[in-house]
Amino acid sequence: MSSLRIVTYNIAHGRGLRPFSALSSQRRIRAQLAKIAKLLTRLEADVIALQEIDQDSSWSGHFDHLEYLRRFARFPYAVFGVNTRRDGLFHFNYGNAFLSRHPIMDSENIAFGKKTLGEKGFLFMEIDAGGKRVPIVNMHLHHRSRAHRIKQVGLLMDYLTKKAPQTHPGWALQPIVCGDLNNPSHTADATRSLFQFFSQRGDYRLFPMNEKTYPSPLPQRTLDFVFLPPNCTEASCRVVRSFLSDHRPVVVDCKLK
Repeated sequence: MSSLRIVTYNIAHGRGLRPFSALSSQRRIRAQLAKIAKLLTRLEADVIALQEIDQDSSWSGHFDHLEYLRRFARFPYAVFGVNTRRDGLFHFNYGNAFLSRHPIMDSENIAFGKKTLGEKGFLFMEIDAGGKRVPIVNMHLHHRSRAHRIKQVGLLMDYLTKKAPQTHPGWALQPIVCGDLNNPSHTADATRSLFQFFSQRGDYRLFPMNEKTYPSPLPQRTLDFVFLPPNCTEASCRVVRSFLSDHRPVVVDCKLK
């Protein structure tokens, strides 16, 4: 069996613990991202799922944050899923992304809507992990509306239901799903709905079970999750104490049958 370490981390546009993204200099944002890259390097992950990462935005230095992190943390592969696009003097381009030690064989990004500010979505990719084709989803759900979150996980369910018959014969396992779901697992909300959906497809497990991830200085809620399918065994999880974003990163280790 081969091992896989997955990290999911909302990096808050590189703004650190400031409550709002202001117009920040490129130098300031690069310094913050350099700290995040050092943390990612220490975590020694195979795959890192990032949320709230900017491709080119006025409020965060006008440069590609993913490429900066990829080079600084020395990841050979990366893919961006931009969900928010806004042109003009104050332009915004941001969404979800993956960093990977393994080759990315395929990827597709799905935005939940067409808003030019605050749009969410999910990024699907397949990696070649030691000869095993592994599907992984990175998602970010609406932060205020339960109705929006339920609708958004419904779109993901439909996508995976249609995707599986096309690709599943080549998959080594059912999809791993992770990201910032913006709601805990113990309420009747999107996380519970998604877990029930996955559990119908095998003995999925949800991590973390008890540790809190948000807000990072004194965490009160668990918003960041990794769903592992049945073929992921010997799984363990830890939430990393870090104040480089308002979320704490979640690290999950497992073995692939």
